[in-house]
Amino acid sequence: MSVHPPGPPVRALPGLLRKLAVDRLGMMREAAELADAVRVNMGPKKLYIFNRPDYAKHVLADNAANYHKGIGLVESRKVLGDGLLTSEGELWRKQRRTVQPAFKPGRVAAQAGAVAEESGRLVELLRGRAGDAPVDVLQEVTGLTLGVLGRTLMDTSLEGHDGIAHAFEAVQDQAMFDMVSQGLVPTWVPFGTQRRFRAARRELTRTVDELVADRGARMSADDGADDAFARMILAARAHPDPATGRRLLQEELVTLLLAGHETTASTLGWTLLLLARHPHVRDLVREEARAVLAGGRLPDAEDLHKLSYTTQVVQEAMRLYPPVWILPRIAQAADEVGGFTVSAGADVLVCPYTMHRHPDLWDDPERFDPGRFDPSRVANRPRYAYIPFGAGPRFCVGSNLGMMEAVFVTALVSRDLDLSVVPGHEGVAEPMMSLRMRGGLPMTVRPVD
Repeated sequence: MSVHPPGPPVRALPGLLRKLAVDRLGMMREAAELADAVRVNMGPKKLYIFNRPDYAKHVLADNAANYHKGIGLVESRKVLGDGLLTSEGELWRKQRRTVQPAFKPGRVAAQAGAVAEESGRLVELLRGRAGDAPVDVLQEVTGLTLGVLGRTLMDTSLEGHDGIAHAFEAVQDQAMFDMVSQGLVPTWVPFGTQRRFRAARRELTRTVDELVADRGARMSADDGADDAFARMILAARAHPDPATGRRLLQEELVTLLLAGHETTASTLGWTLLLLARHPHVRDLVREEARAVLAGGRLPDAEDLHKLSYTTQVVQEAMRLYPPVWILPRIAQAADEVGGFTVSAGADVLVCPYTMHRHPDLWDDPERFDPGRFDPSRVANRPRYAYIPFGAGPRFCVGSNLGMMEAVFVTALVSRDLDLSVVPGHEGVAEPMMSLRMRGGLPMTVRPVD
């Protein structure tokens, strides 16, 4: 006998469907208030929303092969193609095997110097702009994350390619547009979103071709290059069909550029905003950073575990504003999740944002409390109650590098600077992957002794 999750009250259904088009975050909040498992009928389509750790574990890990990428990510294939973020099956497994060695713990630790140098450069840039005029800190940390990406995963300078971040904003807007319009509007139709998307696609294609040509020219067959970009190039060269190999290389590089900077920039933006709102927490981070990084020195790999409270602050920021806030899937075959029947072809949503705020899992869940991640408080928490980097086979391959970057930047900025939020610029935007501040993050900067 089929048991379906409850649906929203009839009076609430129009509002939920409207929010699916214009405010998915609001829709997920509303669904979470209804039940931990909700089923929404959209004509012939079914949408299932699951908001419990054991449900998430089943969809993302235990039966992950049955759940392919879904709403939002499907539409992004117009630019990302079959990159690691959107590909499935054997192609995805080959791509993951290609880049995985570039993210081994030892190699990530060896990149600590580059991450620290870029973090220190950000602090000096902000220090140089101290004063009453606001600085868009989100824009600056996005530049930082692109710099780290180029040095650690590509052996390539991304200086002069500042347009990458803006191009990806247009790409994500188009993905949202395609989701709402169900992909029925051709990209040549001259809507503003579509014009920006076409320009962004041209910019990304040009940038990717330049980067591939430059990196390829600096590689030899025996140079031992082990960064992610080099591994992608070698895999493309070994592909039996050169044209397919070139296409996949372009798509994988676009995905690396997006996933390699977007989520970390978002995490840093929210972390710095939360510290500005909670100066007592910032003072504790500053105290730890000054003790561990005495004499104004930059951090190294050995310092990462010593910056334990700073790590807890970043973890709590990712609880409230997870770098991957929603995990959309499509059920390939009928299944059962927590005793509820899921029909084949249905859209399935697991939302870290709402699960990270579930009142049965977290005390006073809306409160910013880094102490939640003290080891003594973590031990009895369900494993899948906290999934800021996703879970299962498609767990974010770059999570360790992203955490190092976020902790180093948070420690150095807190040690050396006071950041204050310009009022009225703290809204939440909802691009494809992460939760960003609407209108950037204008802050005033003041050096501290």
